[in-house]
Amino acid sequence: MSRLLKLLIALLLLPTAVLTFAETVRILLGVLGQLSLALSFLLGILIYCGIHYGYYNFSRPYVFAHEMTHALAALLCGCRIKDVSVGKDSGYVKMDRCNMWVVLAPYFVPAYVLAAAFVYCTVDLFVDLKPYRQVFLFVIGFFTAFHFVQTFKTLFEAEQPDLKLAGGKVFSVVMITLANLVVLALVLKALFPEAVSLGTAGKNVLAGTVNVWRIIVNYIVEKAVNAA
Repeated sequence: MSRLLKLLIALLLLPTAVLTFAETVRILLGVLGQLSLALSFLLGILIYCGIHYGYYNFSRPYVFAHEMTHALAALLCGCRIKDVSVGKDSGYVKMDRCNMWVVLAPYFVPAYVLAAAFVYCTVDLFVDLKPYRQVFLFVIGFFTAFHFVQTFKTLFEAEQPDLKLAGGKVFSVVMITLANLVVLALVLKALFPEAVSLGTAGKNVLAGTVNVWRIIVNYIVEKAVNAA
């Protein structure tokens, strides 16, 4: 796919990204508004942010998760891994080929959230973990904050060659933003199924996107007619 086509796709998806952001914020505020239900999750977010900005920025654990996600995405796409390096502040994965999803995967896949959920669900098959649900919510909140803070930091504190490789900064940022919003909505739905309606959110985003583009198209047509 050419870079120009990817730029066009990014521009077409901008209204969808804005509307998805609004819906995801609405879902998040709705969940956090039920404090007794989401207190442990919120505490996990706040404690991670406090540690990150006050004591330790978790750079090495993030680099490890980032490069391992690149590698796993590459394997899932049939690529061959040649070398992996994980340092304190940077790393790399060498492979025989790659694609957009391999390049961008670490920016929207919350690796530690998935790992924690996998461990919890696996252990729950053998031991009843319902009494520890609040601990699980705290851990998921902690790692959710980890993912979003580290992703934001990585994208905006330094120039990322991944973005150029995936098809350009505009395209990559729009795709990463959309993917992360969807991931956050899915995490909230999994944690608080009764408090989150993804169907309603999806319909609102779809209807809003159609309305935005209807207004834009009508405006362009009107200008063209008047100019003629």
